[in-house]
Amino acid sequence: MATEYCFTVNGMRRTTTEKKSLLRYLRDDLHLFSVKDGCSEGACGTCTIIVDGVAVKACVLTTDKSVGRNIVTVEGLTEREQDAFVYAFGSKGSVQCGFCIPGMVMAGKALIDQNPDPTEEEIKYALRGNICRCTGYKKIIEGIQLTAAILRGDAEIDYDLERGDQYGVGQRAFRVDVRKKVLGYGKYPDDIVMDGMVHLSAVRSKYPRARVLKIDASKAEALPGVLGVLTAKDVPNNKVGHIQQDWDVMIAEGDITRMIGDTICVVVAETEEILEKAKKLVKVDYEKLEPIRNVHEAMAEDAPQIHSSGNLCQQRHVTRGDAKTALEKAAYKVTRSFTTPFTEHAFLEPECAVSFPYKDGIKILSTDQGAFDTRKEVSIMFGWDPEKIVVENQLIGGGFGGKEDVTVQHLTALAAYKYQRPVKAKFTRQESLFFHPKRHAMEGTFTLGCDENGIFTGLDCEIYFDTGAYASLCGPVLERACTHSVGPYCYQNTDIRGFGYYTNNPPAGAFRGFGVCQSEFALESIINLLAEQVGISPWEIRYRNAIEPGKVLPNGQIADCSTALKETLEAVKDVYEANKDHAGIACSMKNAGVGVGLPDKGRCNLVIEDGVCVIYAAASDIGQGCATVFCQDVAQATGLPFSKIRNAVCNTENAPDSGTTSGSRQTLLTGEAVRGAAVKLADAMKEIDNDLEKLNGKNYFYEYYEPTDKLGADVPYPKSHIAYGFATHVVILDKKGKVTEVYAAHDSGKVVNPTSIQGQIEGGVLMGMGYALTEDWPLKDCVPQVTYGTLGLLRSTQIPNIHAIYVEKEKLLDVAYGAKGIGEIATIPTAPAVQGAYYALDGKFRTKLPLEDTFYRPKEEE
Repeated sequence: MATEYCFTVNGMRRTTTEKKSLLRYLRDDLHLFSVKDGCSEGACGTCTIIVDGVAVKACVLTTDKSVGRNIVTVEGLTEREQDAFVYAFGSKGSVQCGFCIPGMVMAGKALIDQNPDPTEEEIKYALRGNICRCTGYKKIIEGIQLTAAILRGDAEIDYDLERGDQYGVGQRAFRVDVRKKVLGYGKYPDDIVMDGMVHLSAVRSKYPRARVLKIDASKAEALPGVLGVLTAKDVPNNKVGHIQQDWDVMIAEGDITRMIGDTICVVVAETEEILEKAKKLVKVDYEKLEPIRNVHEAMAEDAPQIHSSGNLCQQRHVTRGDAKTALEKAAYKVTRSFTTPFTEHAFLEPECAVSFPYKDGIKILSTDQGAFDTRKEVSIMFGWDPEKIVVENQLIGGGFGGKEDVTVQHLTALAAYKYQRPVKAKFTRQESLFFHPKRHAMEGTFTLGCDENGIFTGLDCEIYFDTGAYASLCGPVLERACTHSVGPYCYQNTDIRGFGYYTNNPPAGAFRGFGVCQSEFALESIINLLAEQVGISPWEIRYRNAIEPGKVLPNGQIADCSTALKETLEAVKDVYEANKDHAGIACSMKNAGVGVGLPDKGRCNLVIEDGVCVIYAAASDIGQGCATVFCQDVAQATGLPFSKIRNAVCNTENAPDSGTTSGSRQTLLTGEAVRGAAVKLADAMKEIDNDLEKLNGKNYFYEYYEPTDKLGADVPYPKSHIAYGFATHVVILDKKGKVTEVYAAHDSGKVVNPTSIQGQIEGGVLMGMGYALTEDWPLKDCVPQVTYGTLGLLRSTQIPNIHAIYVEKEKLLDVAYGAKGIGEIATIPTAPAVQGAYYALDGKFRTKLPLEDTFYRPKEEE
């Protein structure tokens, strides 16, 4: 007779005979989807629940160890507790992508039950086991503080704030998705269950470079419950790729693997348990080959060719003026070489998709940064008209660039079409770490010159990127690294050479900052050495060279009226000067929109449905809050209350293509499309006395497109991008070298939602601080030597006091109410500011990330 395991879940007695992870029991058996599966390794905290009054990670507890215990999930909180957390987290801006939030709620609930009035340090300690990659923790801590105050009667819930009829541009808007994310009922793809749904997983290469001699799946195929095993022979066109179609869907017999995560075949089975058994029965014979470990090996004359085109994936040469002569004549110049590592996005939600037969094709429920981009890649694989594929984004648990390429979407689509069943595939955390593209590792040499007054005269630099096994977005990322390596300054002599090489490492692609984190780390660091030679302060040399409205950027673009770099420098001057012997400062600029001559359009269709304005725009909200921004744009243009505005569940069938969520473009480009459509609606409303019911069924479409000039265009003042954001960060250390304060001053144009921008800046700063000090991606012969828990992600107990400062000029761009976006630039200046702070503190000029011989990486630990 089977042993029964009995325990209480949310007040109900539960019994099971299965000995398994409590996480799996809660999700799979009870469908308590607030308990998120972020890693199944006890490292991330997304599955935090309360067991006998204590916060516990459900993935490390099993059903047999739960006997007699009292278990509570978010679903089991009282209505008052739920409302308190929703209001507090919404009003404080604690929620971005939302995947970590139910776990944070339960960690906070366990603390408040024991201590109704916790201090900030006590809250930080209570959250030490929970990772957030979006917010920088500060807003979550504030949310728990307010929740505690509400529950003990010292604060009240303002229900009108959540309903939010004061919702225009510039208002502290309550995000539209707060409630479903806080309470955990909003659906990410892994929360989807469908009748007849089967499961898919890949058998992956054991070696980064090896010839696949034979794939024997006969034993797996014979296992009851296995629908089949698909190989490269089953793929109509065995290539995908975001821009370059160089990524094999599966590695065929006789072909050579390019990385440890390559798919050899996929198994489709009725249950996940059968799936795991079947994968172990697939036998793959390899001829192991020597991998190409780095750019230097890839450049060697006798190097094996990873792709038929050779090992040079992309190159860029950006010039203006005469850098050689300018540097020869410079009064002072500095040359240094820099090294930065691969780094991992570490978003909390692993990749997952569900595909099913739809009409004469396939529908994909996905978590990605561009629904139309995913449709395009899947259509290439099938050789289909793209319209046969419908992609619908669910909630997206973070991206930061790491969800731009297809991962599981195309595989589920292939299997769903083959077997005519709904198919789910989700990455384990280790699969996610091995497979999706990272931040490019860089080696670069930079020479910057100036005159006797510290005015920059010329820059020469050579940048080498390791793009790993596949191109991903190597070209555009390398291009941004080159075009932004000049910094946000005013000089006209540049010679920048960039090269991206294939290796057998995991691929590299888009990551918040998009190549600029690497090149700006180098440039901003050598600026401090140049300031020393001139005899002026790091603040002063930046201020003297800072771009201003009407002046010309090093790429030839005339800075527009909204440019406020000098204002960001002025905002941090006093705090920097007061701490300059242990503080660092760095500036940056970052484009908004794709630019460089490529077509880049924002599109929106507003439809009046039952007296409500419904927004249709296929723009992925990955936590940055664009869905809320669009509602604010509509409210501003029409005067409608929030109760009369909502976002549709958008997909590639019902909404116009609004472009990918990349390049800090959605608030500006799609925001302007929303504004344009809303102005049309406002005009129509005037004719019917603002009675929306009379407009039922009407739709108002708007497309925004502003051309830019291609790279190297032969025009006097080429327009590279629609707009640029600007920033200055100051990092302050204590005597031990610990980061205690960060002042982050940003010009992002008009701040649409002040609550959201604060969290974006704080999260960006902490991500940049991790890049500078703790995060790494060690490889051994192209094999990553990491787990989620060893990535070096900063936790709540390690955060400094982050001061988010935003600068708004009176004169703004006449686009999207003057907004320019914040998503990427918030990360860029932090690492060089940290480097500068250490240089000021101890005089050691560090050129390699993560920085060595610091409070965070003492010498003896290297």
